[in-house]
Amino acid sequence: MLRSVTHSRVTRTQESEREKPLPELPAWKAFVVQFTRDAGRVGIFAGRVEHLSSGRRARFNSAEELLTILGNLLDELGVASDT
Repeated sequence: MLRSVTHSRVTRTQESEREKPLPELPAWKAFVVQFTRDAGRVGIFAGRVEHLSSGRRARFNSAEELLTILGNLLDELGVASDT
């Protein structure tokens, strides 16, 4: 009898987790962007970006490079985190 009660609780927990809506701003998509002290001067857009959940970091030297890095990280992380 104890097994059936335990199984029942696990099932209800799993069902309630499936019913939760996905957050609009999921934590696994959070990044920190840090700019160099010279960023903001004419023609300078450089710094680093860090993915908060995994700790992966990369440096960038242009807006295009930052967007490419973010896109690549989201592509790599999205498959594992959406499931």
